[in-house]
Amino acid sequence: MEPFLSLLLLICSVSAAQLNPESDSEITAHLLQTEPKGEEPARTLNNQQSCTPDIHAVLREMSATLAGLKYEIRDLQRENEGKTKVAFSASLLASGSGHTGPFDTHTTLVFKYVLTNIGNAYNPDTGFFIAPVRGVYHFEIKSGAYGHPSHGSATVLVKNDQNVFAAWEHQTSGTMSSSNGVILSLEVGDVVFVRLWHHTRVYDNEHNHSTFSGHLIFTM
Repeated sequence: MEPFLSLLLLICSVSAAQLNPESDSEITAHLLQTEPKGEEPARTLNNQQSCTPDIHAVLREMSATLAGLKYEIRDLQRENEGKTKVAFSASLLASGSGHTGPFDTHTTLVFKYVLTNIGNAYNPDTGFFIAPVRGVYHFEIKSGAYGHPSHGSATVLVKNDQNVFAAWEHQTSGTMSSSNGVILSLEVGDVVFVRLWHHTRVYDNEHNHSTFSGHLIFTM
């Protein structure tokens, strides 16, 4: 409250000075020559009254400025919402069923059936997730497969061509599944994807046995 009163007193002082453009010496001489001491309160009262319209104008201008800032902040918040809301989940096959692999080399898996892709940071054409903002993210991979005497099921989560963790399972028969998850600190433009380990395979159908998911926990 005190800073606001100080602002009003300052406005009044400026307004009074604008209404009396004479120099200090001229004002002093004029008062000594023409005004008795008893008229000083009246002159002060006149200055205060003339200050009142200026105060109202300043308050209206301040109100308009605050309203404008409010709308600017709201627009910035809406603009940043898309960047700070990031989540995706995708399954390996868009249609049909069957195994992918085995291959002689490590192979990038492209999860084509997108269930969720808020923020569009995951690309179902390449299998790459590209971080849109600097922050901490959580990722999960899950792999399903039918058992085979020679081929297990192994997938690896990769950050910028660096293996982070793997999900591995091997059975000679029956069905099998493996999964893993991690929290990663990412910079803008960091790439996260899943590799199928060489000589292994994964299975998928309409029930989404093999998936790749992730979301932003918080920005930094």
